Amino acid sequence: MKFVHHPDTALHHPAYYFNRGQMRALPEKPERVGALAALIESRGGALIHPDDYGYAPLAAVHTPAYLAFLESAHARWIAAGDMGEVVIPNVSRMQRTPSYPTGIVGQAGWHTFDTACPIDAHTWTAARAAANAALHATRLVLDGADRAAYALCRPPGHHATRDMAGGFCYLNHVAIAAQSALPVLRARGKAGRVAILDVDVHHGNGTQDIFYDRDDVFFLSVHGDPSEFYPHMAGYAQERGVGAGEGYTLNLPLPIGSDEDTVLATIGKALDAVARYAPDMLFISLGFDTFINDPLAAFGVTTPGFARMGAAIADAGLPTVLVQEGGYAIDDLAANLASFLDGFERTAA
Repeated sequence: MKFVHHPDTALHHPAYYFNRGQMRALPEKPERVGALAALIESRGGALIHPDDYGYAPLAAVHTPAYLAFLESAHARWIAAGDMGEVVIPNVSRMQRTPSYPTGIVGQAGWHTFDTACPIDAHTWTAARAAANAALHATRLVLDGADRAAYALCRPPGHHATRDMAGGFCYLNHVAIAAQSALPVLRARGKAGRVAILDVDVHHGNGTQDIFYDRDDVFFLSVHGDPSEFYPHMAGYAQERGVGAGEGYTLNLPLPIGSDEDTVLATIGKALDAVARYAPDMLFISLGFDTFINDPLAAFGVTTPGFARMGAAIADAGLPTVLVQEGGYAIDDLAANLASFLDGFERTAA
């Protein structure tokens, strides 16, 4: 397996976010990538520095207005005067036919759907570095460098929609990577379709939204029941896609407190659906916040359980790109990734 990472992903470091009526310390910290990168190197893995793939792959998924906002938001926010140190909205989209505002306060409300995506001076740089890591990992798999590659991305991406940030996410790395693979696969005479399986404890609402009306990307998610868990308004079993995409979204929400066997059996059910779809490639939104001791978690996956998860994903037998999403028990992240890789690599060998 190849491993891809850019050190700029550690630059994003807002001190706080607004949650449940309080300003809280942001659990999505630079130390997350430090722990995971150190683990990879300790196992003898080389961290490949990604190329810069420019704006085109980002613009294939996100709107021009949103990309321009992310790039300029913090500088414009500070220049406005009498502002906090990070961009956090105090308005949201409203009315049936809202009009796009020109000011930074209005645009912050337009382009963020919650208060859990603070933007600091380095957010754009870090998010772009993470997207480049996902794109580079995809290229390595497409070029046959290995059957699988792992992109160490941070901040995460699966909550970001075409034009909105949320849930610690700004650019949707797995969507950008999957979209980039499709024309290459078609040019090689393949079916030109991919599957994205999200095993983060939170539903990947952004990824679902981006591909909801398409049949060339099958999105599947195993996550905590959104009726009482973030992101609350997406991830229900009845959400199956629309138009050409009907039937190509599969949500498998589980009750809060679900144990390891239940979570892994449900991931197995999702992988059975992937096999029936027969994609050319598999993309995994890999979250370790399903861990039993994760501060944000709702599931009971243990460290040894991640080896079982990795083995099940490898057993699908598909070219696979692993894109890092959540996981906030920093002291346990290395052990959880090591367990996952052990299971994946043992089965893939």
